Amino acid sequence: MDLALDWHGTTVALRRRWRRSRIAQLGAIGAVWAAGELIVRTTGLPLPGGLVGMALLFVLLATGAVRVASWRRGASWLIAEMLLFFVPAVLAVLDHPELFGWLGIKLLAVIAGGTLAVMAATALAVEWMLRRGGAQP
Repeated sequence: MDLALDWHGTTVALRRRWRRSRIAQLGAIGAVWAAGELIVRTTGLPLPGGLVGMALLFVLLATGAVRVASWRRGASWLIAEMLLFFVPAVLAVLDHPELFGWLGIKLLAVIAGGTLAVMAATALAVEWMLRRGGAQP
């Protein structure tokens, strides 16, 4: 009687189950965020924990330690439901009536200008990289 386990078949089955489970992927995204928070609190870095977690996930993806497909369903759900995360911020604006006057118009102009500047800089960087031949769309 051979008691050896089929490791390849087991890992393939686990990977398939992982890639189908949105809840597990959301948990993993939360774990990376928590790891970033832990790093910030233990080292005293003057950065948000979410930013450190995002950098950690980038390193994991860039080195091939994890694959994009392993995070796609959870990340897609977060992006699809992003509007829900802004509802509390919008409701908080209602507590500040001064934002509905001249101050609000100035803030809106700054936000619109900043957004246009970021979009233009991104477009120029992409065009520059494509002309340079460094990236293929």
